[in-house]
Amino acid sequence: AGGFGRGMLEKLGRYWRLFGAGISFFAIGLGGVIVFPALNIVIWNRRLRADAARALVRLTFRSIVAVMRLFDVFHCDVHGSERLERSGLLILANHPSLIDIVLLMALVKRADCIVKSGLWQNPFTRATIRAAGYVRNDSGPGLIEDCVRSLQGGSNLIVFPEGTRTPADGPTAFKRGAANIAVRGRLNVTPVLIRCTPRMVGKGRGFLRALSRTIYFRIDVEEDIDIRPFLNNPSGGEALAARHLTDYLQDYFSEEKSSDAAA
Repeated sequence: AGGFGRGMLEKLGRYWRLFGAGISFFAIGLGGVIVFPALNIVIWNRRLRADAARALVRLTFRSIVAVMRLFDVFHCDVHGSERLERSGLLILANHPSLIDIVLLMALVKRADCIVKSGLWQNPFTRATIRAAGYVRNDSGPGLIEDCVRSLQGGSNLIVFPEGTRTPADGPTAFKRGAANIAVRGRLNVTPVLIRCTPRMVGKGRGFLRALSRTIYFRIDVEEDIDIRPFLNNPSGGEALAARHLTDYLQDYFSEEKSSDAAA
């Protein structure tokens, strides 16, 4: 009887968390088809519209985080958040779950991000993306310049250097795009390490399957990585600097993850 009772409570808890997650994702879709299309019509000035849209996205995501906490979908501890109270930050993070971008954009003011071209055509997201003026990932050679321009304009750019979710056995090979942004823009890197338990929310595992229990996140905003040592080789050029910085970032995130596992 005790086992049956525990099983029933676990099932009810899962449905409760599923309901909370459903409300949150419904809110994102509703904003994408109602609120942000109106914003595109009402505010004609591109810069003012982007500022308003990004502030509204942050408010929406903060509300979603609060709702998910209320429904016990997840708990999240953030350390070093004061380092995000600056502008023009190149924020590089690992990517263990589907909701990492929600958590980060809830924390970061004036947040910008690189968006897949397919989302520009999605009826639930295209109005939001257009209003916020996020960077498109299909702009070819101009992508790096678009990112640098965004940072120089005071935005905080969030990039996942892996380009995909982190598998359970550690970071995949980093793309050089993030390092190229840092090198071209002469910008230090603000690393953010995201840890989550259970690991089933990572790549290859469905988010909804994780709702059988509460998910625990820990976000550590680390000290900036100074890129000047990578630029001090006059014979190497920017390409070599970006390659060395990419290797360094790969080792940095791998070591941080390994030290966390050992702890």
